Amino acid sequence: MKKKNDMVYPAGYKPTDEDKKAIETRQSILNVILGDHSKEISEDLDTDLFEVMKRRRSTRKFDTKPIEDWKIKKILAAADTAPTAGNFQGFEIFHVKNSDMKEKLVGAANNQPYVNAPLVLVYCKNPSRVKLQFPKTTLKKFAIQDATLAAAYSQLAATALSLSTIWIGMIDEKKVSEIIGTDLVPSSILCIGYPIKRKYPKPRRNLSELIHVLE
Repeated sequence: MKKKNDMVYPAGYKPTDEDKKAIETRQSILNVILGDHSKEISEDLDTDLFEVMKRRRSTRKFDTKPIEDWKIKKILAAADTAPTAGNFQGFEIFHVKNSDMKEKLVGAANNQPYVNAPLVLVYCKNPSRVKLQFPKTTLKKFAIQDATLAAAYSQLAATALSLSTIWIGMIDEKKVSEIIGTDLVPSSILCIGYPIKRKYPKPRRNLSELIHVLE
């Protein structure tokens, strides 16, 4: 009989003792980072998910104010909690601190100047991590889904922390890979910082036009 805290793994995958230990360590770290709601942090943290969704807007002008380390840790930890194919996390995140790399990424992102933001995260696909018995094309699809979901979770976390973001999808994948020094293929760049000016929600199409109900 399965116990309450037993882990469930994909069919055909048998974790080693090292794998199990790594999972336990990862979970304990997440608990510390995401569960830290001290007074200092709570005053700058919105825990109302729907309010966060409502406030999220793309920002193209960031303040030069540096982002606190504890906020960066929460943003990265949020990515780690995103849904993933088989729980294998077929993605990697590159936290770009190097100023020269940031400048080069601007050129690799259709010369969008706001790519040089206080916090720059490059999300890359890593299908080799997905240990499922499917064709390579399917594993690649899983990897891009994993990377996209991870970036989306980071974006919401950043908004909850009174930061603003912009998602960069127009990139020269080969150039970005060369700049950050990896053979992995990037899926997106997430640029984060304190906004110079807060934006209000823009009107979008009605939900009745967006949603298709099938009965």
